[in-house]
Amino acid sequence: MSEAQVVMINGGTDLPLHCPTNKTPSWNSHPRVFLDVAKTGQAKCPYCGTEYKLIPGTEPHGH
Repeated sequence: MSEAQVVMINGGTDLPLHCPTNKTPSWNSHPRVFLDVAKTGQAKCPYCGTEYKLIPGTEPHGH
């Protein structure tokens, strides 16, 4: 079993955040789920376990 990936998120350009992202290969897709990183600065995908974290010092803008 492989370890879950950690993806750093830019609050200004990467929101609203969803998994899989547009950069995820189509062969590795699961149903799209939107994740809220604004409250805690991180979120974990319930399907694939990928962890998303806001880059330190960035803040979500308009979300």
